[in-house]
Amino acid sequence: MSEHAHVDGVYPFPAVMQTRTIETNGTSIHVRVGGHGPAVVMLHGFGTTGDMWGHLASALIEDHMVIAPDLRGLGLSSKPDGGYDKKNQAADVVGVLNALGVRTAELVTHDIGIMVGFAVAATHPERVSRWVAIDAPLPGVGPWDQITQDPAMWHFGFGGQDMERLVAGRERIYLDRFWNELSRDQKRFDEGKRQHYAALYAQPGAMRAGFAQFLAFRQDGADNKTFLAHGKLQMPVLAFGGEATFGPMIGAVMRAVADNVEDVIIPDCGHWITEEQPQATTDLVVDFLHRRS
Repeated sequence: MSEHAHVDGVYPFPAVMQTRTIETNGTSIHVRVGGHGPAVVMLHGFGTTGDMWGHLASALIEDHMVIAPDLRGLGLSSKPDGGYDKKNQAADVVGVLNALGVRTAELVTHDIGIMVGFAVAATHPERVSRWVAIDAPLPGVGPWDQITQDPAMWHFGFGGQDMERLVAGRERIYLDRFWNELSRDQKRFDEGKRQHYAALYAQPGAMRAGFAQFLAFRQDGADNKTFLAHGKLQMPVLAFGGEATFGPMIGAVMRAVADNVEDVIIPDCGHWITEEQPQATTDLVVDFLHRRS
């Protein structure tokens, strides 16, 4: 799969994929969809959009139905005032599946997408056959309290009208901090990608929605504990992340919520794994999703 090596700018989706706007759960979700076979839903996080999945979609399109939405408030999805708790965003995802006529799906999730993915799997376990969780914690689970006490996580509580005013017109400065500090080698998150995502996050309401993803963590933590009170997930889970970021911890976090977990650390990699190590990411996910036992 050498064609999935690093490219400057955003890796394009396969030409056969189409874009749709799906009205569901009181919002409009922008979705890239195409292909035939088992459905795989790819959920992005903060600092990117569904556009991050182009290389993986190219590797799966021949034998999967690929579904890559922008989360509520981000990318080209609408930007409502509320509803950013992950349980509610799980309802967004289920609504997308219903609109597309998809009964069961595999999940591939990164960053905030992990949190939405867990809520999907916990509230509708019969609709999730496999789950890939990439480089992020879960609110209220495992080492969460220690993570929130780390001064480097100050952005978890950063939001509100004054913060929006501070960042307005300076979105690129704010986002560069994440792309730089959470990369093993910041050059891998190249200028083309930065310009692309900075423009999307500079849209009216986009940064407010981005802040809202984090400000919902308290509610997410309470919801996650309620989910776990009903037992752990039973579907197979692949947990992996970058050696320089959350990779060494993600296996322990996922074992706190699921019984069937395989975990991997990607060497020479930070948080932005589809940009930093696209080949390794693609190989791991494709192998896991092609297993049928």
